[in-house]
Amino acid sequence: MKIDSQTLRRIAHLARLDFEEKAEKEMISSLSEILDWVEKLNELDTEGVEPLTNMAQEVNMLREDKARPSLSHERGLRNAPKKDSNYFRVPKVLE
Repeated sequence: MKIDSQTLRRIAHLARLDFEEKAEKEMISSLSEILDWVEKLNELDTEGVEPLTNMAQEVNMLREDKARPSLSHERGLRNAPKKDSNYFRVPKVLE
C-alpha cells in the first residue's frame, strides 16, 4: 500500500505530529514499508487459529475481593520509630 502526501498529513494531524516538509518523503517511505509488511500477513492461512488476547501463557490468579477488618490505629503505629498521638512522625520534606 502506498501512502501519499495528503494521507500522511491527515495521519500526522490525527496523531498531533508536526514535522518538516523535507522529512515528508522519508516518512512516506517508512509508512509504506510498514504497511507492505503488515499486508504480507494476509498471505497466511489463519483458518481455525484462535485470536490471542495476550502473548503470555500465564493465567492471572486473583484473590476473591472480600471486605475484611482493617488495621487499627494502635496496631499500625505499634512499630513506628516516631509517632505523635495518632500519626507517624517523619522528617520535614518541604521548607
